Amino acid sequence: QVQLVESGGGLVQPGGSLRLSCAASGIIFRYVAMGWYRQGPGKQRDLVASITRGGTSTYVDSVKGRFTISTDNAKNTVYLQMNSLKPEDTAVYYCNRVPAWGFWGQGTQVTVSS
Repeated sequence: QVQLVESGGGLVQPGGSLRLSCAASGIIFRYVAMGWYRQGPGKQRDLVASITRGGTSTYVDSVKGRFTISTDNAKNTVYLQMNSLKPEDTAVYYCNRVPAWGFWGQGTQVTVSS
């Protein structure tokens, strides 16, 4: 059974940085494409960054140049380095396969506010 556990969120001021982690069990990362999704207040959950099995990363325009997705296959962990954070980045962040499985972890809350 696949389990996804996200961590690393918190409260940060605009311009600050956070590094999110997602530890997975029950899957082998190098066999799937993984992504980070986020769901802001009153919004739907959207994919913001993804990485293929070959290591190619893709980002939505709103986070390009600020976020970096990476994986550690030995640890079965996917990361999201978030720099130059903006208030509009405030959301619950989730990791999942791309395309997503029909289940989700608990997510990690990121709040960007002064």
